[in-house]
Amino acid sequence: MTDEAHGFATEQVHGGFQPDAGHGARVPAIHMSSGFLFEDFDQARDRFAGTDDGYTYTRLGNPTNADVERRIALLERGVESILVGSGQAAATIAFLGVLQAGDHVVAARSIYEGTKGLLVQNLGRLGIEVDFVADQRDLDEWARQVRPNTKAFFAETIPNPKNDVLDISGVADTAHRAGVPLIVDNTLATPYLVRPFEHGADIVVHSASKFLSGHGAGLGGVVVDGGTFDWSASPERWVHLTSPERSLGGESYVDRYGSRAFIVFARDVVASRIGPTPSPFNSFLLRQGIETLSLRVERHSANALAVASFLEQQPEVTSVDYAGLASSPFHDLAQRYLPRGAGSVFAFTLDGGEAAARTFIDSVQLFSRMTHLGDVRSLILHPATTTHAGKTPEERADQGIDDGLIRLSVGIEDVADLVRDLSRGFAALRGAGVGAVGAVGLEARVGSDSELASLEHAVPGNHVIAEEL
Repeated sequence: MTDEAHGFATEQVHGGFQPDAGHGARVPAIHMSSGFLFEDFDQARDRFAGTDDGYTYTRLGNPTNADVERRIALLERGVESILVGSGQAAATIAFLGVLQAGDHVVAARSIYEGTKGLLVQNLGRLGIEVDFVADQRDLDEWARQVRPNTKAFFAETIPNPKNDVLDISGVADTAHRAGVPLIVDNTLATPYLVRPFEHGADIVVHSASKFLSGHGAGLGGVVVDGGTFDWSASPERWVHLTSPERSLGGESYVDRYGSRAFIVFARDVVASRIGPTPSPFNSFLLRQGIETLSLRVERHSANALAVASFLEQQPEVTSVDYAGLASSPFHDLAQRYLPRGAGSVFAFTLDGGEAAARTFIDSVQLFSRMTHLGDVRSLILHPATTTHAGKTPEERADQGIDDGLIRLSVGIEDVADLVRDLSRGFAALRGAGVGAVGAVGLEARVGSDSELASLEHAVPGNHVIAEEL
């Protein structure tokens, strides 16, 4: 690509591409090779010395993986990224690239339960402590949790299942006043909806298995460095990056790599030794998904808004947690950070608790009952008995995980079909057969004529809504 500015869709298709000099293939090859040949003794020496940037071993780098790394770094506006085997691996590499024994993390309580377990159990065993902010909108609470040994803030742009959007710049400013980086999980937003670096975040992680890939066919994760955090400002806090290294000829990572110090250390010292290397085939699948990212996420978000609007009107629904709705307490943050859409993972709560949730979930036919997010297919799950089953009833209640709460990951199907499928669940709750769903009035199912018109416009390709509903 040239140095001129390009749009997101152009970058997701062409960004980071390096032509195949050998055969001219337009789609980069899948390099399913553990290792790579050296032309001679000197080339092997130079590659291990770092003066030749060719490849040595796939655990340390692979051309297929590198192609995806360049593209994601470009889309996020970072300086460099590391592709790993899963989102959990990405979070682990990011944390271990910053933290050491005796350090402390301040994190939002709403983060993914797996990441919470990583911080509490796994990193806790290594002497790293964590405190959780109950209300991530309360910037004073973030500040109150800071200790002298605090080394990082962590949060998600769009947490699941409550869709409580993060005030990225507010939390970033609070982190920087404490002298620490903000690490943000941008999985559910993707760089198409928001680029956290543009709002002050320092490190971004993704579970690339979700929207970036989009098809539920492979796992992956990525760590992206914004290259903006000044690790040299407090050298005593980041001794692993600012102290002389024998492997660098007595220089520190900051001396040698400057703003890239963190990402180089995370790649060469953390990721390469722990070894969460993605398969090049999975990287190929991920790259194929990224090329349609904007198209999919736009449709995901438009469908989700339509579905959330429908759910909000049902008498059995006590709440809908979707920041795209004007009724959401996070709507102002969604308008500020997510003008293209509020994503498609959210929850709604049924009056009637677990029994109502069971009836509803067992009645749908199009929504897939499974634990995954960001798939082109719409997914449905009951968090209280699955993802949050390890929590006590009191802990779930404290986090707003009611027994009647249902999580949706809205796909890219025709929204008319999604609404019809969810209507089956409501018909079952009302004791009616599926055939009775058609008796539910147009206004009760989707909304007013004006809302129908707006849905037609907001969901490209879904012009059949007005005809079918």
